[in-house]
Amino acid sequence: MNLAIFDLDNTLINCDSDNEWPKYLMQKGVVDKTFVDMKNNKFYQDYLNGCLNIDEFLAFQLEPLSRFSRIQLNEMHAEFMRDFILPNVGEMAKMLVKGHADAGDELLMISATNEFLITPIARMFGISHVIGVSLETDEQGNYTGNYTGTPSFKEGKVTRLYQWLAKQGKTLADYENIYFYSDSHNDLPLLEMVNQPVAVNPDAVLLERAQKCGWQVLNLH
Repeated sequence: MNLAIFDLDNTLINCDSDNEWPKYLMQKGVVDKTFVDMKNNKFYQDYLNGCLNIDEFLAFQLEPLSRFSRIQLNEMHAEFMRDFILPNVGEMAKMLVKGHADAGDELLMISATNEFLITPIARMFGISHVIGVSLETDEQGNYTGNYTGTPSFKEGKVTRLYQWLAKQGKTLADYENIYFYSDSHNDLPLLEMVNQPVAVNPDAVLLERAQKCGWQVLNLH
């Protein structure tokens, strides 16, 4: 049995869902342009530069989720998928996932984006196992704007992968090959741990590491 792990943003989709969601909220009139600009300019640049303060970012990013019920958010996500995500899904990405599925590999998406945003996108790709930033809910099941556990970011992706394996009663040794597809140098902790690392649409830092280490490089754009 093989395990195929996929990052989401700028890997399986040609955009960053965490970056697109505030644009959708602005379009809906939920947040103003200042909110979107702060996300796009400060946090996204920090992410690209590898210096993102994950707690500061999540406090900012998750607050709007606390304003709506889960029913409202699910309706909003359907619109978001239609207008912002589906136009950024390429055939090559679908074929990549399908190839692993057809081979009988176990499929897992692991992303630094929160579970609310990524889970429906993973389902669309046919990926049933999903690891994202876990969100706290109140007694009614609505989001509080806080996260729980370890954020699945940088080394946190490794931590969360081990936790997921433990829940399955498995270890890395149960898989012959473990693939991890990612675009970002932020994912180097996990890329360096698997035996089949693949750089997809890589940033400059990841491309340099991939070429140095002889990793496979894919362009899915």
